[in-house]
Amino acid sequence: MGTTKVRSRYGFTLVELLVVIAIIGVMVGLLLPAVQAAREAARRMSCSNNFKQIGLGMHNYHAAYNSLPIHGAGTDSPGMVSAPPFGMNVATTNWWVSHPHANAWRLSALVGLTPFVEQQALWESITAPSLIDATVPNTPMAVPWPAMGPTPEQIRYVPWVTEVSTYRCPSDPGVGLPALGRTNYAVCLGDSYYHSILGSLTFGGGGVAWKKGPNSANSQQSQAADRGVFVVNKKAGLRDILDGTANTVAFGEIATDLGDSDIRTRQVQQPLQALDLIRDNPKYCQDAGLIDPLRPRFWVPGQALIGATSGRGFRWADIPVEYTGCHTILPPNAEICPQRNAGGRLVGTVSSRHQGGVHVLMADGAVKFITESIEAGNSRQPMVYLGGTGASAPGSSSPYGLWGSLGSRASKEVISGDF
Repeated sequence: MGTTKVRSRYGFTLVELLVVIAIIGVMVGLLLPAVQAAREAARRMSCSNNFKQIGLGMHNYHAAYNSLPIHGAGTDSPGMVSAPPFGMNVATTNWWVSHPHANAWRLSALVGLTPFVEQQALWESITAPSLIDATVPNTPMAVPWPAMGPTPEQIRYVPWVTEVSTYRCPSDPGVGLPALGRTNYAVCLGDSYYHSILGSLTFGGGGVAWKKGPNSANSQQSQAADRGVFVVNKKAGLRDILDGTANTVAFGEIATDLGDSDIRTRQVQQPLQALDLIRDNPKYCQDAGLIDPLRPRFWVPGQALIGATSGRGFRWADIPVEYTGCHTILPPNAEICPQRNAGGRLVGTVSSRHQGGVHVLMADGAVKFITESIEAGNSRQPMVYLGGTGASAPGSSSPYGLWGSLGSRASKEVISGDF
């Protein structure tokens, strides 16, 4: 008689399969935060490397021209133009107005740095005249964009909408409109906001273009309040940093706006009289109850926000503080607090998408990571300005502790220990 062979079947039972799936799920859950942390560490290192490139570019610029790139350089136009369209008045009497025939002294220091951060082709496209896009209404092709470009909000001027990878932090997800070319790196304007949008620029009046110089009406205000490495419309060099280049912040990191009412990246509309109130209390926006107590990274719902095109870091080529400037007044990742409108005076501290702090570029080229808990003095102390008294008098040490002293270039504060 033949024998029947019984075949053994090997495999997972349903229970075993569920156990294996559960184990894999637990392992993935444990591993994912580590992977995300590793990715962020890599992005943070890449951000630091971008800052190092900017630092090298800044020093190479200084070696070439014996000065730092001017924040607020550019061109103006005295009046009528002879080329088509004939009779068009293009006098740059107001720097905040859009101009196609000049940039109204609004170019940021990042523009001058482009050939020193491996962006020679971009620099050459800016310095050469080019034809205006034929889609611009009522503008014939015979009218060129000028050398050094129009004012930086002109969306049809290609260089101004170009994203420069060296100027972007990989941890920041912001992209596209309503921004033009975004930046995550801003010049340090010091520890007072009172005059940092104007520098020594003065409105001539009567149709006369904005002018600059030591005899302008704003020069004394600027000399008293503008204490950072960069001063709007003013030529400066490393020799002016009397506190030491290793002790002075030249650039700070900023997060760009994502359209989510973030207190760090979008401004709340303020009345005109807030100009002096914010000067005398940089925490004015918080003390006025504008920050949501339940979600302290956001403004109270329903607040009137300044225009969607005026988000933090939205134009790398433009000088207003919301785009390319920062202060050492409030601690890192604190709220921004504006005078009234887009392009106006603004308390704009540094901010980032990194955990716990931000990068800053020191004037000697070193990159530091500054934590949110850095000693920042009394944030409700009035700023230094012409006419200030006591701790706010011109020439005083910074009212904002270690953080403020890192932003002033020549106030003779002693920096003790590491930071």
